[in-house]
Amino acid sequence: MAAVDVPLDDKAKRMRDLLSSFYSPDPSMSSSPDTTSSSSKRTTLDAINSNSFDPDQYMNLLVEKSNLEGLLQRHVEMAAEIKNLDTDLQMLVYENYNKFISATDTIKRMKSNIVGMESNMEQLLEKIMSVQSRSDGVNSSLFEKREHVEKLHRTVISFVKFSLEFSMYELHIFHLCDKEQFIYDLPARLGKCIKSEAYADAVRFYTGATPIFKAYGDSSFQDCKRASEEAMATIIKNLEGKLFSDSESIQARAEAAVLLKQLDFPVESLKARLLEKLAQSLAELQLHTEELSNASVDSSKEGSIPGSAPTAAHEASVREFVEPVRAYRVIFPDSENQLVKLAQDVVTKHFEMTEEYVKKQICSAELLHVLRIIWTDVLLMDEVLHEAALPDYSLEAAKVALKQYVASTFSHLLHNISGSLTKIALEASKKAVLQGSMDVLLDFRQILEDNLELLVQLKDLIIDLVQEGFQDFFRALDDHFILLSGRKNSASLGQGFAEGTQVDKAFAGLVLVLAQLSVFIEQTAIPRITEEIAASFSGGGARGYEYGPPFVPGEICRIFRSAGEKFLHLYINMRTQRISLLLKKRFTTPNWVKHKEPREVHMFIDLFLQELEAIEFEVKQILPQGLRRHRRNDSNGTKVEIFTKVEYTQESVVTTVVKLCLKSFQEFVRLQTFNRSGFQQIQLDIQFLRTPLKETVEDEAAIDFLLDEVIVATSERCLDPNPLEPPILDKLIQAKLAKNRDQSPITP
Repeated sequence: MAAVDVPLDDKAKRMRDLLSSFYSPDPSMSSSPDTTSSSSKRTTLDAINSNSFDPDQYMNLLVEKSNLEGLLQRHVEMAAEIKNLDTDLQMLVYENYNKFISATDTIKRMKSNIVGMESNMEQLLEKIMSVQSRSDGVNSSLFEKREHVEKLHRTVISFVKFSLEFSMYELHIFHLCDKEQFIYDLPARLGKCIKSEAYADAVRFYTGATPIFKAYGDSSFQDCKRASEEAMATIIKNLEGKLFSDSESIQARAEAAVLLKQLDFPVESLKARLLEKLAQSLAELQLHTEELSNASVDSSKEGSIPGSAPTAAHEASVREFVEPVRAYRVIFPDSENQLVKLAQDVVTKHFEMTEEYVKKQICSAELLHVLRIIWTDVLLMDEVLHEAALPDYSLEAAKVALKQYVASTFSHLLHNISGSLTKIALEASKKAVLQGSMDVLLDFRQILEDNLELLVQLKDLIIDLVQEGFQDFFRALDDHFILLSGRKNSASLGQGFAEGTQVDKAFAGLVLVLAQLSVFIEQTAIPRITEEIAASFSGGGARGYEYGPPFVPGEICRIFRSAGEKFLHLYINMRTQRISLLLKKRFTTPNWVKHKEPREVHMFIDLFLQELEAIEFEVKQILPQGLRRHRRNDSNGTKVEIFTKVEYTQESVVTTVVKLCLKSFQEFVRLQTFNRSGFQQIQLDIQFLRTPLKETVEDEAAIDFLLDEVIVATSERCLDPNPLEPPILDKLIQAKLAKNRDQSPITP
């Protein structure tokens, strides 16, 4: 207690009183025991700082003795008192700041032991709690000196709390000093990270210092901020290079993108640039028809798989495309739509090339080679971009390519047949139709039987395409036949050729070949093709059964049966019209009323027989020989049937031409008026024709009848129908025959 008697200055005394009033026990405890009962109320109201303070009793008493205004006033007083105590405590701390500064040196020496300080403080706190428990024991044993002991106890606790607060404050000061040193060292740290490529540490250091730079970067740490930003610019540039480098691993590139995002770098612009670069690489994935064709030719010579070397190189290019796609999905998870579009563009361009490629005349092996390349690309890209549904997308594109291939194949077959027809080679044309169709079926069967997954899914479609392709092909072939014959549509084939304008334009031999080829297609080609389709291309139904069967052999047979008949009649009409022109010239040139006496068979007969020989020669080259039937007129006077159905035989066609020519002969005769010499000239010419015509035709009765009809018509149009005597007629005919024997044989 001697320390109380030591004289103190006013400031120190005031501080002691403040601390004493804050930590002292209830003042009522130190008051005289003779306190009167009249002051008990006041003592109770002022005992708020005592250990025996009862808040409920205090509040009840305060409410009972005070009105609302008094309660509010008491609240204001207590708030002011609390604020004054806080202010005094702050003043106490500020006044001891010099002592805290002097303790800084001690704390710096504690730097090496700073980790263990917290555990020591915890141990000290435990000991203090132990001391407190023991103090309670002393309180019970030393009750008489409780006030003094409690005062000492509170003093110790206050000192310990003050020491702890002081230590934590110094620790905070240490951390601030450590951060300040970190800021000054940041440019050097970033430089080391650049050299060691520890970009993740550099970003972590810089982002940690960013708040300080924002607060003090324009004042205290201006130089540090500028140097750090220069270093970070280099780091950002290096991270961009790592992101765009194809030699870096996917993980490294993804980490670079993440670090750039942490630095608030505009990653969207980088994504756009990367996707643009990836789109530019699509040019390397393009399939070129020239390379595929050359590879197919080279490999076929070597006997290896077509295009094996280009296939390996192309697959390597696709893998180089797939890896960036895999990386971009990791780096930019939101870039899925753009990557899907790029992958679909690759497949689309592949099939566009295929559609151009099949326009050439290629075999199924070449098409299968291209489809395998495309399907391999699809599977590789589907591994990393399953959301694009590339197999399904390719399936739809493959349907279009297959339709194009089938259409192109039949187009080339039609072209080959047309080439044979222009040479007027019947056998070559038959071979082009039948063998060409069999080759096409074999080609399609190789595609159908291939185990490529893409084609397995399209098996029904391929069957429908082949059947429908043949149906359309034969219709197109019929249209092409009509075009070659010089007519625009089949409906006009049966029209007459009275004007003769089409005679010189259409080639008669070609028309006869078309007629015979139509018969061949109906009777031989269609049944053979139908058997092959039934054996290898049965099924289908992809286009829907409501549309009916794609290939209808009966309809094709009817088309070519009708076409053959029309072409045969067209040929006969063309040849007949040519002879009719000779007849017209023969009857319109002379003046039959002033005709001179006949002295020989007219030269028109020679021209007429030459035309018949040319027709007979042409027919023998194309049509088969039929059974020779010499039909004569019966003696009972049965009516002769002049025009019968034309058959596809040499004799039938020649006979029909002769009949039509004689009928034209008769019609021209009816248009003229003859004198006796003119009538006799016609008689001589007709009589001379009887023998060679009978040797040519198969219906002698009809020919005799028509020849007689010419004579009858001439006599009806004659002013003096007096015929030649039989001896004279025979003499003139023999003279003509002798003259013909003396001359060289006339070749058609």
